[in-house]
Amino acid sequence: IEQVIPPPPPPPPPAAPEVIEVVEDEEEVEETVIESTETDQEQEIMEVEDVEVEEVIEDVEVPFAVIENVPIFPGCESMKNNEARKACMSEKVSKLVNRKFNTELGGELGLSGINKIFVQFKIDKSGNITNIRSRAPHPRLQKEAERVIKLLPKMTPGKQRGKPVGVLYSLPITFKVED
Repeated sequence: IEQVIPPPPPPPPPAAPEVIEVVEDEEEVEETVIESTETDQEQEIMEVEDVEVEEVIEDVEVPFAVIENVPIFPGCESMKNNEARKACMSEKVSKLVNRKFNTELGGELGLSGINKIFVQFKIDKSGNITNIRSRAPHPRLQKEAERVIKLLPKMTPGKQRGKPVGVLYSLPITFKVED
């Protein structure tokens, strides 16, 4: 039996040498001198006795999904826990939007099929609806979404660590335009 040894593969073609282009610097870069903060031997060291720290109450915003105590929509006060209050609020917001949103607008604007509008708003630390923002396939749909969200009632504000905080709420509105 004769064994046939295949010829070795041809060597790869030589790679073209890389051309490196030298570009002259055109801008002068100013060096930043960093001063030392070390004190010298002669400098007097002052004693610090009382430092007053002013507590700054910042405007905190917490997403609805992670808030410790969700805002309470009127009519959801009897719910025993956060999850039940979240579900109650989501249901009430959806009901209001479904009742008040003018779905005829889609057809009037010549849109077809399924349309999505993304709305985000804040329930501020007083329970008011503020900072309404929306994204939609048409500016009139954005305005309509904002108009409907403004109809939401004042709520009991959400709380984080026992303090009222602003809560961000996102709501997708989807509707179908029948041809």
